Parts: sequence; C-alpha cells; structure tokens
Amino acid sequence: MTYRRAVTPALIGGLLLTALLWWAGASADALHLPGSGGTLGAEVVAELQRWLTPWAYDPPSFLDAGAAVSGYVGDTAGGDRRDYYAGLYTTALQIRFGALFVFFVLGALLLIRRLPPVRGRTTAAFLALWAWGMVAGALAVTVSAPWLIASTGHGSYRFLPQLANVIASGRQLPVVVALVAAGAAVLVARITADGAEPLPRADVPARAARRAATAGTAVIALSAVVLSYQSVAAALQEFSPDGGLLAEPGDLLRQWLLLGAWSGPAGGPLGDWLLYRASDVLLLAVVWWALRRLPGLLTRVTLPAMAAGAVCATVLGLLASQLLRIAVVQTGPHQGLLYSSAGLGNGIPAALTFGLVAGVTATTVLRLSLRGAPAPAA
Repeated sequence: MTYRRAVTPALIGGLLLTALLWWAGASADALHLPGSGGTLGAEVVAELQRWLTPWAYDPPSFLDAGAAVSGYVGDTAGGDRRDYYAGLYTTALQIRFGALFVFFVLGALLLIRRLPPVRGRTTAAFLALWAWGMVAGALAVTVSAPWLIASTGHGSYRFLPQLANVIASGRQLPVVVALVAAGAAVLVARITADGAEPLPRADVPARAARRAATAGTAVIALSAVVLSYQSVAAALQEFSPDGGLLAEPGDLLRQWLLLGAWSGPAGGPLGDWLLYRASDVLLLAVVWWALRRLPGLLTRVTLPAMAAGAVCATVLGLLASQLLRIAVVQTGPHQGLLYSSAGLGNGIPAALTFGLVAGVTATTVLRLSLRGAPAPAA
C-alpha cells in the first residue's frame, strides 16, 4: 500500500485515539460528584481515578490559586506561584496529547503500508495497530513527564524516581481505547485499499523464518527470564550513581528493561508457581509465533517494518500473559474486574526496548539465512 493510501487511516486512528483519551480524562471530574462512591463503590471509584487522572486535562486541585490544600510546595521566598505551575501542567498535557497523536500516526503509517489489512492480513493489522496504540500512549506519557514533574514545584528532588512513577501511570486506559482506534484505522484502510493493485506477500522460506523467530524470541527471553529473575532485578534496583539528577535510577531501569518478575517456588505451592510461569511461557510463545508469521505477512521485509512488528508482537505477548494471570491467578471472589486488571499494561516500555532489539536481531538472522539459502530451481 502506498503512503498516499495509508495516511488517511493512520490520521483517523490517531485522531480517534487522542479524542477518546481526552474525553476519558475529562470525565475524571465526574468521579468526584456526590454519590459516585455510593453508586459505584469506593474501591471502583479509586481504581477509575487511577485510570483516568493521568489523561485529565484540568490541573489538579492543589494547583488552584487560592486553594488551601496539601500537595503544593510553595516558592522559597514565600510567594504563591500556583498559576505558573498550573501552566506547566497544562503544557505537559498538551505535549502528552500531541505526542500521542504523532507517535501513533507515524507507527500506524508504517504498519498499514507494510501490513495492509487485505488478503488475509486484516486480523494481523488490527492486532498490530492495537498494540501500537498502547506503545504510543506509553511514549506520550514518557516525553511529557518532565513538565508534569516540574508542575509539582519540586521537580529536581529525586528526579529519576519521580520520572519512573509518572511513566508507570496512564497505562491501562490506552489498552481499551486503542482497540477502538485500531478498528477504525483498519476499516478505513480497507476502504482506501479498494481498487489498488494486488499487494504481494514476501516469499520467505519456513526454515529461515523459524530461525529469525527463534533469535528474536531469545532476545525477549533475556528480559523475561534472565533480567526479571529476583536477584538480577534486585541488583538493577540497587544500582545508583553518586548523587545528582541521575541518582536512584533503579525504578526507571526496571520499567525499561524488565518484562516481568519471577523467583523460585521458595516453599510455596508448586501448582501456583507453575501457573505464574505459564504466563511467561505464553509471552514467549506469542512472540515466537508472531515473529514466525511476520515476514510472510509483510509486503516487503524491511528493518523498520520488522522492528515495529516485533515491538507489537512483544506488547501482544505481554498483554496475553497479563490476561492469563488475571483470569487464572489473580481473580478471586472478592476481587472485581477493575481491581484484578490493575497490572494491565505493565511492562510496555520494556516491550518497546527489547521488541526493537528483537526486531533488529530477527531481521539480521533472516537476511543471513536467506543469503545462505540455495537459489530456487528454474
């Protein structure tokens, strides 16, 4: 599919994703209405606030000028600069929504061009765009985080832990909203593709595709199995340079490097431990299967397309493992759906980091395998 045909669905998906997240964030104030706690329940209201507040455009109450509330650190000279910090908060949200739109459109443009939703690719394109919507949300939260931290009035204090805390927020809502944006983008892409020339599939030998998928999955396993082991994760958490803005980077490193967390049975029930590990196995299985299919689905195997596809495959595998853990392990008689889904969307920054490396590795192995493969018989 040409860029001219791909740009319309990418723009529509980006606009819809941005508009829906803005609307959801604007609905956060409704949770403070009298009776909301009695109607929905205090726990449900608290969990919904965690989902919606990172996307709320209005500044928090402690930045209202003249409001005598906690949470604001005043100027050292005694002045009240809450209007200034409220402006920083507004700037942060403007950057967040602008970056969300830009990141989604750029990724969707590449995915729709190389993975158009025609000729048996519709499901794959929808899943890839859904995953990319979650990645765009995580990137938008990340690039806007410094302004959001500065709006609290004490941005230089423990900057990296604050940065990690901000990046960890706002991850659940894009999981749901990106579904709608991906569906709309795929629908429009199928319409714009009508009348175009037949789009070919890349001819990739099965053995080369399996080798590439195995190499890419090994990269994901490095994070999910090796780095996520308890003792290794603890070493990352404890690492810290001496003072300054770069002090205490442990939380940030864990977010961008770890796809999970695990340890040995440690005397607990072996069955429960195996259930937890089944989610890790599912993550790797989904990644391997997606990377195995990806070269044959692309109209042309390129490094950017494979890297973006590997990121989407990792996000989907991560989401599948989290859904399995919610359904099999965490759900109990006293746990509602919102409470059980509190960890939904965790690990997307690490999925981006290792997905990119996995995509580059899989592409390199694939090209080396094709270079050494015998030419087809005439």
